[in-house]
Amino acid sequence: MFGRYLKRLARIWSGLSLAWQFVIAGGIGLLAVMLVVGLWVTSQIRDGVLHNSAATTALYVDSVIAPLLPDMRKSQELDDTVKRALDETLGQGALGKRLVSFKLWRRDGTILYSKDPDLIGRRITPNANLIAAFAGNVMVKYNRLEDEEDEKERSMGVPLLEIYNPVREPWSGEVVAVTEFYELSGDFEESLHSALLWSWLVVAAATATALALLSGIVFRGSRTIVTQQAALEAKVSELQKTLAQNSSLRQRVQRASRRATAINERYLRRIGADLHDGPAQLVALAALRMDSPVLIDPATSSTLREAEIAGIHRTLGEAMREIRGICNGLVLPQIEAQAIADILRLAVNEHERRTDTKVLLTLPERLPELGTSEKISIYRFVQEGLNNAYRHGKGKGQQVRATTKGGKLVVEVLDTGPGFDPARSEGLGLAGLRERIESIGGQFETLSGPGGTRLVITLSVEEQT
Repeated sequence: MFGRYLKRLARIWSGLSLAWQFVIAGGIGLLAVMLVVGLWVTSQIRDGVLHNSAATTALYVDSVIAPLLPDMRKSQELDDTVKRALDETLGQGALGKRLVSFKLWRRDGTILYSKDPDLIGRRITPNANLIAAFAGNVMVKYNRLEDEEDEKERSMGVPLLEIYNPVREPWSGEVVAVTEFYELSGDFEESLHSALLWSWLVVAAATATALALLSGIVFRGSRTIVTQQAALEAKVSELQKTLAQNSSLRQRVQRASRRATAINERYLRRIGADLHDGPAQLVALAALRMDSPVLIDPATSSTLREAEIAGIHRTLGEAMREIRGICNGLVLPQIEAQAIADILRLAVNEHERRTDTKVLLTLPERLPELGTSEKISIYRFVQEGLNNAYRHGKGKGQQVRATTKGGKLVVEVLDTGPGFDPARSEGLGLAGLRERIESIGGQFETLSGPGGTRLVITLSVEEQT
């Protein structure tokens, strides 16, 4: 349940813009900072107001009470005259209205005087504030009446300001006693609350202003980022379209190259037929006319002989004209209609027949069907590879292997001859094969060394059009 809730929050968070993420995260962070700073500021204000108020009251009380006290270094007890003077002073006038309780402490924790007669003479373990006051510090507590002698003050149920004021010897400045008095803090509480409220308002306003300024900067930056992101996405989209067009063009070029290869092979076949049906027939006719009786018989007139020779000359001239327009290089006409496995067998058998050597042919159970250009290229590759194995590798360990893996057809021609350096010894035949294979999108690789030579072509198995 909790995990799903967190995942939902994460999805909502990831769907927000960077600006709103900053506003939320920054708002939470600044709120935490505001609380810390506000608490520290209000604490400082509270302590400052408390000590200032305590110091003012202590100075006033000290100016009224100190003249009534005897020499506390010599007198460890107060006589009745001093007590009556203190009762009269603390029970009337402005001081009597402000102070609800008063105690005079000796250093050992004895209460020398109190408005509560029951506390006079009691000895109580000094608390931390009393000890600090005897050290010369004015100590103050606001509405914290936890000492055992504060029972009467607690019962009043009103907020009180408890002040510990050191009584110093005039000529030496040494603390000889401590006065503890409780002041009604109604006005003080209102002033404190007002100061704390204003401090929180100032901190909150400063925090809100900082958040607003930072949010404005972030929102402006976010708009810039969004604009740049949109422009970048448009450029990426345009680049993807360009890449798709390039890929389409590459495929078209490959298909055109395959078609060109097929057209070239058909052209070669036509040339072979033209050589057979044209120049070959004319040359044969000229050869037959060379044995004509007109040329052999001495009794033949010169006119007939010259006419025959002119006819032979015309026949040979016509044959030469036809030969000049024909290129050599033939391909077997049955390759286009045969499967890849049959083409490989045909190439191997033809090589074995011509060279009277043996070639190990390894074929998988099934080979893919390829286009005409691929079939012609495979036949030429095996034909040239086996010729090189016979000429340069002495026909040792001749092998032809075909495999399919990962959507690729791999055909290899191997031998165990002496090998050669492919970087320097790749002849015209291999170079032509490399161009032929790469023009249809395949890969051609030559590996050779002292242990033999290995020629490899790799073709993609795809629908050929």
